[in-house]
Amino acid sequence: MNRRTFLRRTALTGAVGFGLAGWRPGHALAEPALETTRIKLIEITGICIAPQYVAEDLLRSEGFTDVGYFKAAAGIETANAIAAAKADISLNFVAPFVMRIDAGDPLVMLAGIHVGCFVLFGGERVHAIRDLKGKTVGIQALGSSQHVFLASMMAYVGLDAKKDVRWEEHPSADSMRYLAEGRIDAFLGFPPDPQELRARKIGHVVVDSGIDRPWSQYFCCMVGANREFMRRYPVATKRALRAVLKASNLCALEPQPAARRIADRGYNYEYALETLKDIPYNRWRDYDAEDTVRFYALRLHEAGIVKSNPQKIIAQGTDWRSFNELKKELKQ
Repeated sequence: MNRRTFLRRTALTGAVGFGLAGWRPGHALAEPALETTRIKLIEITGICIAPQYVAEDLLRSEGFTDVGYFKAAAGIETANAIAAAKADISLNFVAPFVMRIDAGDPLVMLAGIHVGCFVLFGGERVHAIRDLKGKTVGIQALGSSQHVFLASMMAYVGLDAKKDVRWEEHPSADSMRYLAEGRIDAFLGFPPDPQELRARKIGHVVVDSGIDRPWSQYFCCMVGANREFMRRYPVATKRALRAVLKASNLCALEPQPAARRIADRGYNYEYALETLKDIPYNRWRDYDAEDTVRFYALRLHEAGIVKSNPQKIIAQGTDWRSFNELKKELKQ
């Protein structure tokens, strides 16, 4: 399927083959007018937020005429960018959203998208999370998605992320090389890192969040928005979320053309395709978004990273109304 065909098919989102029955072309015309036709999302150095890139043309079909992307690192930097209104809406790992809501930032989580992008790779001395005690772990930065996810995993098994490991901050490419050389003991990656590590036979899988419980039971990436953007533009917010959810379905049901769209951004096509086949992008109805926030808020509280209890985070930083409506609208 070439790009022109892919764009034509994404526009015809009522096709049952895309799992989007209940959506009719022109449906948006029967809804209230967009309050703004401009929207900005986040572009990170990772493939797992693929629906955000595939959604670009769907956003235009929803009536957005100016679709832009602000570049930021995944994790705290992405959450900060949304809070500062440098971007309006974005996928991100749930934990950094929880952290910034705990700090009082104007963020609101709207929906869950997928599970299973993080994979922990270990060297010869690491075969379980508890083996990380006293070891050296490579991360992009303190506060990055890698750091926060691994801190959550450690808290779950009774380790203290502040005292029990030595963190080394490196670009992912360097951490993968250091793992191969034995300079570090573990590395937590998200696509395309796990795909590259497997291809190069570096280390071994310790935890795969797409398979291993409890991580496989909760969303890892969720959609968050700037609170003021959502307040001022509720129609635009809902239609942007609808575009991302439809794009998530397309990533699962049409992985080859979706992977080509990702490759157009400079990523390895084979790694992108493997990611789209591995992550269950079309199962966003199957997991509980609020339960996910509760789970990670508890883990982060145990790790001493957030002070608020889960119910306060949920009350102050979530709004599932559009998500629940779209679950019914985009019925299979």
